[in-house]
Amino acid sequence: MRNLLLIVVTLVALPIHAGEIHCKHLPFGIPEGTPETNDLVFRSCYVLSSNDDTKFADWVAYRLTLTEVGGEVALDRNFRADELLKPEETLEPEDYDGAFAAHTYHKGHLAPLASFKGTPYASEVNYLSNIVPQRATLNGGPWRVLEDAVRELVRVHRTVWVITGPIYDDGESALPESDEMHLVPDAFFKVIIVEEAGETRVAAFLMEQEIPGGTHYSDCLVTIAEIQALAGITLFPEMEAGLLAVKDEVWVAEWRRDAN
Repeated sequence: MRNLLLIVVTLVALPIHAGEIHCKHLPFGIPEGTPETNDLVFRSCYVLSSNDDTKFADWVAYRLTLTEVGGEVALDRNFRADELLKPEETLEPEDYDGAFAAHTYHKGHLAPLASFKGTPYASEVNYLSNIVPQRATLNGGPWRVLEDAVRELVRVHRTVWVITGPIYDDGESALPESDEMHLVPDAFFKVIIVEEAGETRVAAFLMEQEIPGGTHYSDCLVTIAEIQALAGITLFPEMEAGLLAVKDEVWVAEWRRDAN
C-alpha cells in the first residue's frame, strides 16, 4: 500500500505538458513571449491573449473568409465584460464612462465587428477583452480604412489571416472613470497574411494613437520584425524567417487598385 501511495504522489507531482494546439486563426503557431499569467481565450470568430495587468489583449488573431464578411447579420454593439475571464482580469462597460469626453477614446474593436456580418457569432467581438481605447481620429480614420481594405482582400483572395494588438511605451491617458488598474496603449499593429498561388504574402502596419485622421494605411507599413521588437512578442513562431523582414509596398499599393 505504501509503495502504491508513493507512485500516486510521484505522478501527481510531475509537470503536465499541454499537447499541440491547432486553431484555424493561427496558421503559424501560437504567439510566444506574453506573460505566463495571460489568459488564452478561444472563440468562434477569433482567439486572443488577455493580459491581466493591462486589462487588454496582447494580441487577437482571426481568419476571415467570404462567409464572415459577406453576410447581412444585424450588428449590435452590446459591449460587455468577458464572461470567460475573472472580474479582476478585464474591464466592464462602466470603465469607459467619460472616456470620449476626456480623451476622445472610442471603444475600438481589435477583431472588427463589421468583418463578421456573415456569422451568427458576430456578437463575440463585443466582449471587452477584444476592445481597446482608441482615439477617434485613429478609430474612425486610418484604422477603419485598413479594416475596410482587409475585407476587400477577402473578396480577392477568399481567405485572409489577421493578427492585431497594442503597443505600449509610456501609456496614454487612463480611462477617467475606471476603477480598475489598466494601461492604455500608445499604438496598435495589424498584420495581414494571404496565400497566393502557393506563396505567403504579408503586410504589417503600425498606427499611433495620435495619428492624423487623414493618414493612409500605406504610410504606416512596417515589417513584422519591427512589430515583434516593439511588442516583445514572437507573433509567428512557425513562419519562414525571411517573411519577418518583408515590407511589401508594391503589394499594398495594389490593394487600392483591386478595391476600385
